[in-house]
Amino acid sequence: MSVSHSIKLRDYQQGAVDAAISYFRHQHGSAVIVLPTGAGKSIVIAELARIARGKVLILTHVKELVAQNADKASLLTDDISVYSAGLNQKLSSGKVVVAGIQSAARNPQAFSQAFSLVIIDECHRVSDDDQSQYHQLLQQLRQHNPKLHLLGLTATPYRLGSGWIYKRHYHGRVGNLDAGIFDDCIFELPLRPLIKQGYLTPPRLLDGLSAQYDFSQLKPDNHGNYNAAEVDSLLDHSGRATSAIVTQLMQLAKSRRGVIIFAATVRHAQEIIALLPETAALITADTPGAERDTLIGKFKQQQLQFLVNVSVLTTGFDAPHVDLIAIMRPTASVGLFQQMVGRGLRLYEGKQDCLIIDYAANGFDLYSPQISQPRPTADTVPVQVVCPECGFANIFWGKTSNQGEILEHFGRRCQGLVARASKSQQCSYRFRARLCPDCGAENDIAARACVECHSQLVDPDKRLKEVLEQKHHHLFRVQQMQLVATTSGLTVEYIDLDGNHFNEHFRLTTAAQRKALYAVFLYPHDKTPGLPLPSFRNSEELLAHSTRWRSPDLLLLKKQGKHWVLLEKYFDYHGRYQTEQTYC
Repeated sequence: MSVSHSIKLRDYQQGAVDAAISYFRHQHGSAVIVLPTGAGKSIVIAELARIARGKVLILTHVKELVAQNADKASLLTDDISVYSAGLNQKLSSGKVVVAGIQSAARNPQAFSQAFSLVIIDECHRVSDDDQSQYHQLLQQLRQHNPKLHLLGLTATPYRLGSGWIYKRHYHGRVGNLDAGIFDDCIFELPLRPLIKQGYLTPPRLLDGLSAQYDFSQLKPDNHGNYNAAEVDSLLDHSGRATSAIVTQLMQLAKSRRGVIIFAATVRHAQEIIALLPETAALITADTPGAERDTLIGKFKQQQLQFLVNVSVLTTGFDAPHVDLIAIMRPTASVGLFQQMVGRGLRLYEGKQDCLIIDYAANGFDLYSPQISQPRPTADTVPVQVVCPECGFANIFWGKTSNQGEILEHFGRRCQGLVARASKSQQCSYRFRARLCPDCGAENDIAARACVECHSQLVDPDKRLKEVLEQKHHHLFRVQQMQLVATTSGLTVEYIDLDGNHFNEHFRLTTAAQRKALYAVFLYPHDKTPGLPLPSFRNSEELLAHSTRWRSPDLLLLKKQGKHWVLLEKYFDYHGRYQTEQTYC
């Protein structure tokens, strides 16, 4: 007979457990719990496994996490089995089974009993490929229990290229309705409250202090990774930077216990380790398992101070004394960035903070990761923009004044969920849109096909190429935009790199003229779409708010007689005609 134990959960851990219980009592979907690295996901998993009716299968992708989850689960129940080739254990008879996905997927016959609940740790690693190991195993398990419950836990609920891993969020916002692996995010705890409550070590995130790599010219693949040969080629010309960085790290390390360095490539890591003292070690994917375990053991015992690695120590690695992390590799994945930073946030006696230096200028916001839209510029911050249609409080990247007033935001579509015909759907309001020329429907500004009539939307470069091949057309590249008050209304002056001018004129005498100004200029140029527009009686009042209007990138002009007339304006343009000099 198994013996039950108990352990006092933290308030948020109990909240996560309660959310899962409530969800599965009323829903038959799959759910996600989001907790930051170091928040104690394994305790939440162990408690859920203890109270669940029927057999529970806990899955993860590395043996370190299998061992960690098994250790925590054993605090709450004795009826536990471990199935992992890496740990030399292959038992699945217990009420709770903790398994590595590779081992379980290769031996599905060992899991022929009906499980009531499957819990996946680091569930952001579950892909949308139906042939993946997770999907294949789940399909087998559902043959034994079609009502199988599925719960995932992660600190980073998104995948580069596809976005959120869930369809809906319990705060009432949309996740990824098209490609979400899980149905609902049912509980999420941000990083900041955990730090304020003293459960995690405060991070001090800095850009490179003495030197910095410039990886901005390199393009990542769909997984956020960079070509190793291209990175090495760039680093070949950055020898002085590497030397300066390592010199600085050794200075900073004099007051630090443990230093983890994330290198860009194996060759880069070898260059770094050659500059470090004997208290440093290097781990790569090619490091033999026994040697890796020995080096990690020495580092945890603080016999080594520096640990250099290449894409190894991001998950399943726990060394609480780490208080300095040097990120010397580029990544387009905010999830990977958070995983690297998370290695230094666990509590340790005498540890006041964890210094995190981003020598690769990745530029992620640790407290407000935005996955639906990349951070436009370094000076943008998360801002709240209320949808004028459904009232949902969206969080977008934006710019603010010293008083906190929103000066500009980069939101596209409202993220709110609204109930329509007994079904939750994403709010249709778009803060910025691309109009379909065939049906007039609003589409995302990057859309290639209309959401309503499905007609192909002409690519801006293709459109410009076709037009500019004709005579009497000119592409005006806007360098500056100025508003000038006139006796009859408003003049908008556009100036290009060569100092050439093109002007738009608006009269404001009649109500119809003022309405035209709103439609033609104010709405498309608004930096804060969705926020109420002031009423303007004259051009002087409009000029008082001149910073609210954004400039277009391009103007497409056509010659009529002796004058140029405006055909189209292009905002948020990033294409071949931005710098290429093309005149016809």
